[in-house]
Amino acid sequence: MNKDYYVVIMAGGIGTRFWPMSTAACPKQFIDVMGTGKTLIQQTYSRFKDFCPAENIFVVTGQAYREKVLEQLPGIRPDRVLCEPHRKNTAPCIAYANYKIRAINPDAVVVVAPADHVVLKEDVFGQVIREAAQAASQNDWLITLGIKPSYPNTGYGYIQFDSEEVCTRFNQIKKVKLFTEKPGLEMARTFVESGEFLWNAGLFIWSLKSAMRAFKTYLPDIDELFAAGMSKFNTPEEADYIEKVYLVCKSISIDYGVMEKARNVYVIAADFGWSDVGTWGALYELVPKNEEENAIVGKNVLAYDTRGCIVNVPQDKLVVLQGLEDCIVVEHGNSLLVCKRSQEQMIRRIVDDVAKRKGEKGA
Repeated sequence: MNKDYYVVIMAGGIGTRFWPMSTAACPKQFIDVMGTGKTLIQQTYSRFKDFCPAENIFVVTGQAYREKVLEQLPGIRPDRVLCEPHRKNTAPCIAYANYKIRAINPDAVVVVAPADHVVLKEDVFGQVIREAAQAASQNDWLITLGIKPSYPNTGYGYIQFDSEEVCTRFNQIKKVKLFTEKPGLEMARTFVESGEFLWNAGLFIWSLKSAMRAFKTYLPDIDELFAAGMSKFNTPEEADYIEKVYLVCKSISIDYGVMEKARNVYVIAADFGWSDVGTWGALYELVPKNEEENAIVGKNVLAYDTRGCIVNVPQDKLVVLQGLEDCIVVEHGNSLLVCKRSQEQMIRRIVDDVAKRKGEKGA
């Protein structure tokens, strides 16, 4: 366990596509979507317990979710929960954490991880993270993790690596040539067949110095906002200052703001059973299936002439299904969703309609 290693868990998303289980009041990172007994943020936090000291783990979340974080992660220090007053995407979130960590340890090596992803091969993940952290500590590299694609998924961004350039000491790390947003099916097939593209897992490893240098170069306006408040961090004035920063700070992702522009970006190709669990369809691929190819979370589900469905219902709820094929069936709270798996892109529209009719709490 290295005292210079730090982890920043990003936990501010809403997870709209996971409605009705994920809502603005309780997003998917705070829910046990896999039926394992642990929520996604609990799994993520546990994943790093042997990587760095507990006090080196930070969670960046919305103000409304602070108590949920403290409740679900009893081992985290309250001052390590950073609350964003407004959602401004991943770059401001990371900039905030950078300056908080800099005040503690300017020599830190930082792993940035989403709170709501699934990793099935925890041991492999741990090895890859340690290799990346070692490389980041010795080089001015911005490292990301890429997942070897198993099929032409159109829901993920892709990373193209340079197969010619080899890093002598870290030959598993490749120079990044190109980031590509979610492609169409034909383009995704071309990517996978080429052997030079990886799924973008949204996980980053870098030295704090390299990260802050990149912000100064590519996002100077954001960097200047946080830099101006250095004397206020870790004081009673911090919250008021952050409120002012987030009112004027632009909303931009770290991918678009830094990673797609920097020339010192590297990627590690890995296979640790990763999924961003972005949709019910993605969860269907992860959950064990029965003989009828139904993926069921719930102890009292009876299915007749039903095939290819994903079902997620309360454990004590008796649910009887008959004659369904390739459907999503989800009950949570006082909401029930039944729709075709092939039409799950409709869920965003459904959430918008529910919010208009029932207000934000309903969505």
